[in-house]
Amino acid sequence: MTLRLGLLSTARINDAIVAAAGDVDEIEIVAVGSRDAGRAESYARERGIAAAHGSYEALLADGEVDAVYIPLPNGLHHEWTLAALEAGKHVLCEKPYSRRPSEVEEAFDLAERSRLVLMEAFMFRHHPQAAKVKELVGEGAVGRVRVVRATFSFVLEDMEDVRMSAILDGGSLMDLGCYCVSGARYLMGEPERVIGEQVVGPTGVDSAFHGTLRFPNDVVAQFDCSFALPRYQRLDVVGDAGWLLVDAPWRTDWEGELLLRHGDHLNRIEVPPADAYALELANFAGAAAGNAEPLLSRSDAVGPMDSGTSPGVVASAAASAAPHGRPSAPSAGSDLSQLRAAGPGRTRSSCSGRTGRASGARS
Repeated sequence: MTLRLGLLSTARINDAIVAAAGDVDEIEIVAVGSRDAGRAESYARERGIAAAHGSYEALLADGEVDAVYIPLPNGLHHEWTLAALEAGKHVLCEKPYSRRPSEVEEAFDLAERSRLVLMEAFMFRHHPQAAKVKELVGEGAVGRVRVVRATFSFVLEDMEDVRMSAILDGGSLMDLGCYCVSGARYLMGEPERVIGEQVVGPTGVDSAFHGTLRFPNDVVAQFDCSFALPRYQRLDVVGDAGWLLVDAPWRTDWEGELLLRHGDHLNRIEVPPADAYALELANFAGAAAGNAEPLLSRSDAVGPMDSGTSPGVVASAAASAAPHGRPSAPSAGSDLSQLRAAGPGRTRSSCSGRTGRASGARS
C-alpha cells in the first residue's frame, strides 16, 4: 500500500523529503500546498508533483492525500497539525513539535482518538548510526557513562530568516539544541534537572545557548548550540573506561566516523551509509499502514507523563531558567516567552530548573 503524501508549504527542507521519497516504494508525493497559488504550481511542475493547491486548507481538503509533511516554522506546527488531523490526515511534523507542553499533549490526544499517526521528524534517529551508538553505550563500551557532550552550530546572518523570529518560536535552542537534547535523552533516558544560559540576539531569540542536563546515577550531559559559530557538530560519550566520539551525529549526510577508545585501544568504527530521510519516510509509511511502530512516538515528543522531559520541555525548562538567575520549576504551561524579554545582546546567568510534567515565513 502506498501512502499518498502532501507537502504543506514549499519550504527548503522539502527537497530532502522529495529526494528521499524517490527511494521509498511505500511513499508517493502527490500534492503540495502554498499560500501562493503560483508558487505552488511552479513548485509542483519543477518537481513532478501531480497537484498544486493555493492554500493549506485546500491541500487538507484533497481526498487524494492520505498524510501531510509539515515543515512550517515552529510556531505554526500545532495549528496546522491539528487542522491536518481533523481532516483525517496522518502527520509527519518537523522537529521540535512545540515548546508548549499542553500543545504536544493535545495533538497526540487527537491523533490517538482519530487513530492517526503523528510523528516528530528527528531524522537522525532513523540513521543506523544512532542505533549503533546506543548499542555501544548500552553494552558498556566506555564503561559506566559519566558525561555526555553535544554541540551543533552554524552561522545564520539573515535576520529575516524564520529561525530568527521570536513570534514563530525561533532561536538556536529550538532549531539546533533540540538535536542535542534528543540525542542525550535517547542515550541516557530522562533528566531530573536542567540548567540553561543564553545569549539573546537583536531579534529577541537566543543566538546561542548552553545547557546542562542532570540524569540519574550522576550522569551529566552538556550541550551548546549557536547561530554565530562555524558549522560544527559533535557528540562525545565519556565513561570511566573510555570514550566514544561521534563526528557527525545530527547531519549524517556529512562525512564522519565513530572513534571508540577503551583502555589503551582506539578503534574506528564504520557505520553503513544510509539516507536518514528515506528511513524516516519508510517508518512513517509503515506506521500509517499499521505495519510498524513509529520510531519516534508520543513518549519522545511529550516525555513520560510523570516527568515531561521531551526536547520541547527540556528546552523550555532550560530557557525559562536562564533569564531569571534563580531556580525555576516549569509547569504544564511553561514556555520560552522569557527569552523575548531578555533584550538583545544580553548574556544571562545560568540556573537550574526541574523538568515539569510535559513538553518539548515560509509558503
